[in-house]
Amino acid sequence: MTTLSEDQKQKALFITLIQQYQMQAWVSLGKLKNPTTDKFERNLDLARLSIEMLEMLKAKTSGNLHRDETKLITQTISDLKLSFVSESNKKPATASQKNTKDKENSHDE
Repeated sequence: MTTLSEDQKQKALFITLIQQYQMQAWVSLGKLKNPTTDKFERNLDLARLSIEMLEMLKAKTSGNLHRDETKLITQTISDLKLSFVSESNKKPATASQKNTKDKENSHDE
């Protein structure tokens, strides 16, 4: 078993934290199935909160991250913001559209 240095451990934990907020945002944007309900759901308020949490982390850790960590958080925030704007401009799906989307996506699996 390989023992990680404290720096490697901290880096892995930071990346995991970023990925957790990223996944929550993708689920909230309706891009991934909610693992609890096994449905595609959209909650833009929760997506916004996840993005804001990442922005806060970026601000609070500024100057303390390795170059690749800075790149990861910056790119993650950028990707999520673009998707958020795209989803914000869409009309809310009706119940029948949601059912159709769920059925279409279940065929993709």
